[in-house]
Amino acid sequence: MKKKNLLLDLFLTFAKIGLFTFGGGYAMISVVEDICVEKKKWISHEEMMDVIVVAESTPGPIAINCATFVGFQQAGLIGSICTTIGIVLPSFVIIFLISLFLDSFLEITLIANAFRGIQICVGLLILDAGITMIKKMKKKPLTIAIVAVTALVMLLINFLSLRFSSIALMLIAGAVSLGVYLLQQKGGKKA
Repeated sequence: MKKKNLLLDLFLTFAKIGLFTFGGGYAMISVVEDICVEKKKWISHEEMMDVIVVAESTPGPIAINCATFVGFQQAGLIGSICTTIGIVLPSFVIIFLISLFLDSFLEITLIANAFRGIQICVGLLILDAGITMIKKMKKKPLTIAIVAVTALVMLLINFLSLRFSSIALMLIAGAVSLGVYLLQQKGGKKA
């Protein structure tokens, strides 16, 4: 009976996240962390950071990957299925309903203005997730340098309007991380 309650809690929690968080996976990160780490204590902050890194570098939306991981941690395969369905179902239903009436829906001034306001909120949610992650990361010189260089490169790419593949950025980041890890192992330091 307790497992059924946990599965229902997992499903409803991620359904609520999926229903009330606009802007996709990055906007959901701070909400997922707040609920799963701070309130429900399903995973630790370190696990959440690892989930974000792995979810970002694997195929699929980051929020779904995070939900699947949390569900698996709590209740195995069936838990991951519950959380995945929970986070996907609200968005699927809403997008399906909107697609039925899209042309007439966007002609309503109030709705169009609401979507403009939602865009601002999405940006703030993504910024909040980034700031929260930076505040909670371990403040080692190498980590700070990586964050600073990454932020500088992103700003330069945006300000100079350069076209640079996000896949190439991920491959470069993976190569740098692997190189740092191998150097630390060779030097006898624990990574």
